[in-house]
Amino acid sequence: MEIQETPDPLPDGSYKVGLAYNHKKGIKSEVEDLEAEYDNIETINAIKRALEKLNCKVELLEADEGILKKLSTAKTDIVFNIAEGIYGRGREAQVPALLNFLRIPFVGSDETTLCVALDKALAKRLLSTYKIKTPKFQIISDPGMRISSRLKYPVIVKPNAEGSSKGISDIALADNPEELKKVLGINFAAYGQSMLIEEFISGREFTVGLVGNGDDLRVFSPMEISYRSKERKNRIYSYNVKRNYKKYIDYHCPAKFEAGQEEKLISAAKKIFKVLECRDFARIDFRMSTQGEIYFIEINPLPGLAPGYSDYPMIAEFCGISHKELIKLVLNSALKRYHMAQIV
Repeated sequence: MEIQETPDPLPDGSYKVGLAYNHKKGIKSEVEDLEAEYDNIETINAIKRALEKLNCKVELLEADEGILKKLSTAKTDIVFNIAEGIYGRGREAQVPALLNFLRIPFVGSDETTLCVALDKALAKRLLSTYKIKTPKFQIISDPGMRISSRLKYPVIVKPNAEGSSKGISDIALADNPEELKKVLGINFAAYGQSMLIEEFISGREFTVGLVGNGDDLRVFSPMEISYRSKERKNRIYSYNVKRNYKKYIDYHCPAKFEAGQEEKLISAAKKIFKVLECRDFARIDFRMSTQGEIYFIEINPLPGLAPGYSDYPMIAEFCGISHKELIKLVLNSALKRYHMAQIV
């Protein structure tokens, strides 16, 4: 595929960009995916290099306990936020809330959008009022709660407020109440939070990347996630499958569709982006049933940007957009939103 690389002269003056992040530190834990949502230092450095190639001066801002002081004293023009936060259901909102409090421009969605999106059930409830179809689901806050009889097996179990496939294990699919009880017991012990039980939609799986705002919103070609293995445990986008994607996954972008299916998928992605008031960039996951019905699964308005690994830059690359060009598109979306000169 041909990757776009063009020279990037700056507008008058150069920007000082803060890069807010959390990174993996190799903390030992019985839970293998403890730091799944955090970035490798290689990813942070790749984004830093991309910004520097745009002639931006970059200041690294680790989102630890000292982040408020760092943000207050850095004197940045804008912050490129990829921070996942430290703790709690609203952790992704921590850095954006501070940035808004300090009136510092930043890239990406605000604290309200990030809070709603990270809570999978809350996002589904909201979007269902806009006639966005999602699988039937139930939230379980403790292992002893009664499971609704309206749910049909198989079901998939995942922590309600996690991303990066965290908490989606090889046994996440359950065919009966006994299997479901086992999965819930393991997950409650490991993650200590509410669990989302959702009817599993057999069929095709897609993820859709978006960049921009308003009339400038651009939807990349949907990418299909196709599983190589015939073992059912390796036919869901679990933490293990995602980590070893070269072994288990084939990605197709552009994907093949029957008449009207791609348009429906893109239309749903745009509607979700706008309803949740996302900003600048996001990635949305869908499943398509064997009958061709499109179901919203979840949204990530803070998608990973690891080159060669994360789905969002992978989609962009399939569309002929290099990592540097993608970072520029995202940054320019925010600059335009703040009425600041864009990088050309």
